[in-house]
Amino acid sequence: MKDRTHAQLSRYGIREMSRREFFFGLGASVGAAAFSSLLTREASAAIDSPLAAKPPMFPAKAKACIWLTMEGGPSHIDTFDPKPKLAELHMTQFERRGKAFSPMAQGKRYYVQSPFKSRKVGRSGADMCDQFTHLPAVADDICFYRGCQGESVDHPTALYHMNTGAKFGGDPAVGAWVTYGLGTLNENLPAFIVLPEVAHPQGGAGNWSNGFLPAHYQATPLRSKGSPILDLTPPDGGNPEHQRRGLDLLKELNSRHAEHRPNATDLNARMESYELAFRMQMEAPDALDISGENEKTREMYGIGEKATDAFGRKCLLARRLVERGVRFVQLYSSGWDSHDYLERSHSALIHSVDKPIAALIQDLKRRGMLEETLIVWCGEFGRSPDNGMRRGGVAYGRDHNPSAMAMWLAGGGINAGRVVGATDEIGETAVEAARPIRDIHVTILRLLGLDDSQLTYFHGGRYKQLSQTGGEAIAELIA
Repeated sequence: MKDRTHAQLSRYGIREMSRREFFFGLGASVGAAAFSSLLTREASAAIDSPLAAKPPMFPAKAKACIWLTMEGGPSHIDTFDPKPKLAELHMTQFERRGKAFSPMAQGKRYYVQSPFKSRKVGRSGADMCDQFTHLPAVADDICFYRGCQGESVDHPTALYHMNTGAKFGGDPAVGAWVTYGLGTLNENLPAFIVLPEVAHPQGGAGNWSNGFLPAHYQATPLRSKGSPILDLTPPDGGNPEHQRRGLDLLKELNSRHAEHRPNATDLNARMESYELAFRMQMEAPDALDISGENEKTREMYGIGEKATDAFGRKCLLARRLVERGVRFVQLYSSGWDSHDYLERSHSALIHSVDKPIAALIQDLKRRGMLEETLIVWCGEFGRSPDNGMRRGGVAYGRDHNPSAMAMWLAGGGINAGRVVGATDEIGETAVEAARPIRDIHVTILRLLGLDDSQLTYFHGGRYKQLSQTGGEAIAELIA
């Protein structure tokens, strides 16, 4: 039967096609045109609204993230992971058990005890140094993690690693990946906002870059002094109608230019940034103006107090931004690199962030937002249990130590009121629940409803992801 059908087709010059030939021939057919049109419409929609809200890959525990970065590397030993053994060893010569902590870890070195006392807080009995006077009130909302381990002993590479998953810059920041995967909840505000210090952290803007992702996903840094965003208000004599007409003309000209450059994502992002800036003039001034907060709230964050005013404003602003749909907000506190004068520097820094951070957690909780907002507190690495000689004798500080660091998480599906992981008796290295930074990243994505193995972008000939080579969520951190 098959041979007869084949012969009949051949009589009329019709050749039977294989399955492969059929689909290949579809490329010149009406079906291909329809299929191509469908793909074009989808691609066009993605370009027109790259930050449109997207559904999570699976049920999310958090909708937004506030990342508190203590730049310089806070000492785990002198904050949340006390080591009484160091009091016994204080000023005796240090015997290195593992790798060198930093390039400065040369010559004779000596154990250094903590200048602070520690006490148990919350139902979990978590350790916290006595310099924290406000954070103990929210200890039961926090999961303390002592098992994180980095790979870099230098500030720029360690910051890049914590912020982007790669040690040498050029990769997308965690916030960029999150907004790439989820989009924004408010198209009138940036999806990813950074609140840096006056001086940017080591490594600069690469810490919040979009990397190889389309330019739409880079962060918007706000100025720490003066107007958070320059030129936010229209110039005198202008009005929204004039601006709208000007933007429409500019968009038309840019669109013509873009038609011949379909891969120029920077141009599309610039066009979108003009539109976002126009929309922000309506909503951003209110979001960035904390003067409308009542006096009790401002006082709770420490606004108006010399030690806490700067970071308190950042924390309150972060709450206001998340409240209005900003997906990812990162705050910086700098100066934690205490090689000398540990007692003086860490004490001042703890006092500057303690009250604002406790207020942030309490404020989110009373507004019913803590369950949907993930808070992360960390530096780029921990500190060593020892220090070397400086002018005038041994310096009472600590060097860099990526093998042991303390961090904590709150809200957003975290296993609150727990202490996970441990370091050895002198705080040199993590020995329980020890996991690399990539597993922290995978855990954060998981809490936000994203799968690191599926959240990929094709670049440089392969699909890339935040974890670089894959990782596992830390189950003990998730409720």
